[in-house]
Amino acid sequence: MGIELKNVFANYRERIQRLALFDPLFRLENKKATDNSGKPIDCFGLGLLTLLFFFENMLLRHQRAGVRDLAVFFQQASQGEIDLDSAGFEKLAREVVEVFRPPSGKRNARTFYNWESRQEETVYYSILKADRFDTNTNTQFYTLDEQGLELVFATREYYSEFQISINQLLLRKQLERGEFWGALRQLDEMRVAVENLQDRLLKMRHEIQRNIVSETVYLRYWETIEDIHLRLNREDREFEEMLAFVRETRERLAYERATPKDQQAYELIIRIDGELGRVHHQHARLLADSIELKTTALQAARDSLYYAGIDSFNFQKEITERLFSTPLPLAAARHLVEPFLFLEIKEEWSPLTVFAPQAVEGPREVFGVEGFLEALDEKELLRERRVISRNYRRLMELVLQAMGEETSISLQDFVAYCKQAGEERLLGYRLFYDFWIILHQRSPLIPGEKMDDREESLLGEMMDLLRRRRVGLVAVVEREEVLRPTERFSIRDMELRLEVMDDAL
Repeated sequence: MGIELKNVFANYRERIQRLALFDPLFRLENKKATDNSGKPIDCFGLGLLTLLFFFENMLLRHQRAGVRDLAVFFQQASQGEIDLDSAGFEKLAREVVEVFRPPSGKRNARTFYNWESRQEETVYYSILKADRFDTNTNTQFYTLDEQGLELVFATREYYSEFQISINQLLLRKQLERGEFWGALRQLDEMRVAVENLQDRLLKMRHEIQRNIVSETVYLRYWETIEDIHLRLNREDREFEEMLAFVRETRERLAYERATPKDQQAYELIIRIDGELGRVHHQHARLLADSIELKTTALQAARDSLYYAGIDSFNFQKEITERLFSTPLPLAAARHLVEPFLFLEIKEEWSPLTVFAPQAVEGPREVFGVEGFLEALDEKELLRERRVISRNYRRLMELVLQAMGEETSISLQDFVAYCKQAGEERLLGYRLFYDFWIILHQRSPLIPGEKMDDREESLLGEMMDLLRRRRVGLVAVVEREEVLRPTERFSIRDMELRLEVMDDAL
């Protein structure tokens, strides 16, 4: 099967632009600089330290980092390895900054031949950007530009660890946009990432069998495998959601094959469905391998570590013979055997216990274990839901009264209305806030829509009220402001909107 040149050349410009981000570091590597002792200066390493210096300042929200601060950082980091005075370090820091941000004001650029467009092009990039300026000291401060952050992130192993997750995000975006050819290409890259991770797990299994010689090494491998297992679990759930999305799209396109373009899209989605299923199967095997690695290989390694310790430790020789053959004092003998004794168990009762918070419970019909709550039976549960349903209906009646002729109201305005209408006591109940949270979670609510038994038992009376008021839709949207109606409760402000089927509520 021949290679599709279009796929090889795809996104060639973007790839060159990412590679160009490393050009300033290689220009620094080629820079010949020596200190006062004639010793060569590692300008490449100082360039990377410069990026990390400005990155750390961004993390700490220090917005006043300039050349002098960088020079002080170089001097502290070198710890005498670079023989320069303060002025020399400042000159060196300025030269490094000028490589990342040319003094001419022009951005760094790289000219190249684009094999995709078949013409010569230029990409521009900016590593450092000017941030603030201190007019009193005539000092310019800098911070990392967006592409400078990309360069910092590219120096850590994010991509190999999260390659499958990144591919899943790109694949979902392509499927949502209908870019089916790109989605097939993304599936091929995902398959390669899965195979790469499979090789990595196999290598880790061999390393576990070879390298676990202490509890510290065991714990390090355990944490690594635990992280891999959790990530594979998340990716597996994402695969299932994408498979469901692809099959829904396939069913939809099956009824929309009116043109040759629609027919081609349907054939592509069938191929995507098959390829995604195969990649998901490979990934599921990875998940099973990680579980086996976690439960079998690590446990076997720990057992071998335990039995190796038992074999190397001779209790008769190390403890018994030494205890009886050498006339040890009583205190020394106790210290010798102390690691093998049980911990002392001592029970005490403090009189202060009577002042501790007590669990006050009413009389019970059936004697149970003290301190444990008993589950409600079905009748009590149904009775409680009916009470909640009536309260929700009452709250909706108050909302409609507060709205009047309007079709929307904010939670802040409704709280003010409750205080004016003498219903301020409602603000002290948890049920008031549960009501708004449920409306927000279930938004949009359609009063005529069929609900399950649990929702019917909680929202049924409120829905009947809305249907009689000819309300066709209830939508609740969250706002930025946080309200504190009482000292006990706080809640994010919301806006409730109604769509009415006629002009009257």
